[in-house]
Amino acid sequence: MKQTTKRRYRPKRRKPNKAGRRWFGLGKAARRRRGEGQLGYVRPKKKLRPKWEYLPIIGRWVFEIAIVCLFAYVAVWYFGQRVSTVGDSMSPILRNGDVVLVNRIVYNATTPKRGDIIVFKPKGNENDHYYIKRIVGLPGETIEIIENRVYIDGERLDETTNIDDVGVVDGELKLAGDEYFVLGDNRENSEDSRNADVGNVKREYIYGKAWFVVSPSEHFGFVN
Repeated sequence: MKQTTKRRYRPKRRKPNKAGRRWFGLGKAARRRRGEGQLGYVRPKKKLRPKWEYLPIIGRWVFEIAIVCLFAYVAVWYFGQRVSTVGDSMSPILRNGDVVLVNRIVYNATTPKRGDIIVFKPKGNENDHYYIKRIVGLPGETIEIIENRVYIDGERLDETTNIDDVGVVDGELKLAGDEYFVLGDNRENSEDSRNADVGNVKREYIYGKAWFVVSPSEHFGFVN
């Protein structure tokens, strides 16, 4: 009787498909599995593509942040410069150590007026501290101190404060076209235009107008 030998079945090795999937030498049941997450499956690498639809949103954020930063810079530079008060020459409006904010842009649009409290450096000396005084005389006017009272172009200034020390104003003082005569509110304790070291204040020496007190004291608020 002729013996026949059985041929062992050998499954064919599956070739990688078009998506680049590779199947290794796994069992028959495992090779039949299809889909992601199965043992032996290698996920093809995906190329990262920029999402261009987000560009307008990012651009709008950058623009808004730039506008806010620019506004803050302008506000601080022109309206928020801080200057400390030295001495009590402006008492009772300002006390020694009070910190005031200076408006640096106001005099680019208008000229200083009588009664304004200005910040300046005497004779433009950059090594000196800032002075804070009130404008009394305007350019072109003539200042006199007669019987302890201030006269402007022959008319008496309407105030109740007496001036005992006339300083350099021992006669008529004619202001030039760019000069201002300033005094401290505390006339008896003020180094101002009556002193030779300060003198008349030229327009170019004016740093700005004091407008707000930021010190945490009873003077906090707008400067009158």
